Amino acid sequence: MLGIVRRNVAGAGGLSSQGFGRLRPVASAIRNYSSGGKEMTVRDALNSALDEEMAADPNVFVMGEEVGEYQGAYKITKGLLDKYGPERVLDTPITEAGFAGIGVGSAYHGLKPVIEFMTFNFSMQAIDHVINSAAKSNYMSAGQINVPIVFRGPNGPAAGVGAQHSQCYGAWYGSVPGLKVLVPYSSEDARGLLKAAIRDPDPVVFLENELLYGESFPVSAEALDSSFCLPIGKAKIEREGKDITITAFSKMVGYALKAAEILEKDGINAEVINLRSIRPLDRATINASVRKTNRLVTVEEGFPQHGIGAEICASVVEDSFGYLDAPVERVAGADVPTPYAANLERMAFPQIEDIVRAAKRACYRSVPMAASA
Repeated sequence: MLGIVRRNVAGAGGLSSQGFGRLRPVASAIRNYSSGGKEMTVRDALNSALDEEMAADPNVFVMGEEVGEYQGAYKITKGLLDKYGPERVLDTPITEAGFAGIGVGSAYHGLKPVIEFMTFNFSMQAIDHVINSAAKSNYMSAGQINVPIVFRGPNGPAAGVGAQHSQCYGAWYGSVPGLKVLVPYSSEDARGLLKAAIRDPDPVVFLENELLYGESFPVSAEALDSSFCLPIGKAKIEREGKDITITAFSKMVGYALKAAEILEKDGINAEVINLRSIRPLDRATINASVRKTNRLVTVEEGFPQHGIGAEICASVVEDSFGYLDAPVERVAGADVPTPYAANLERMAFPQIEDIVRAAKRACYRSVPMAASA
């Protein structure tokens, strides 16, 4: 495997280092893409984005466990081995530290690796390369070294896989300077953000959700175009409202939208923000929404301490404190390792009713938690 990468870096098979520094610009216009008549699963959205970027740029290649012959543990890389061959779709042994390090090294030489972790829990075996080798190299080289690499795979809790396979790494990687951290929700998110990640000159951690792979979402004609790309660092207002702001990312966006429908029946008009990007975080969109609604609920599946919600809360307190009419409510995973038992597992992660209760507390429509304890 190392020999394949070395040969390609030297110029064989079209994967040349001359592509170093060549970057198609990420879309700069800030737009909300309208939903069209066609639907696409998140799995197919990711697969098509990989396919199109590999076709457009011979420096892009995929590497990871079972990405080739097995066509991906979740079939995200289905059909790519047959189309692009083993030089660009590389099956690896079960050694995350090894293939992550090879990927970073190839990125140093101008290639654009997409490294798949079968689950981001396994990225802990490779975290030295993700942070020390990839994230810090541009700064430590005074801008002389770019590391155009994408680390992607399922993140967060799945179902019934226990404490060691059920945690969100958004706050872990979101705290690291030099990384960009993206968290798609819908199929348009998946296509547009993965394309942006592959084209970006910096290392990107791309956190997907296993339980969303089979979900279908409407996609616009624009999103189906091979040139489609979403801007990194820009959130999307999924639902406009005037009474309260709810921020969420990944699977929790769907929960927040369902909670907003329930709240509407009680006369609470909630605005739902799909963060899309954790680092950089779209503080401007969040603060503008809070200044309109005067209330905020943050939702995430990760642990509450030092979480994404805590960072959003700090940003709002720093920039928009005078606009708040109620304390910020944080809805997060329980501060415990994930239980294996199904009934306890459900209690350990946010549910739609938790978001509804938090929003009602912020709108003074229910008894505060402390008073009911």
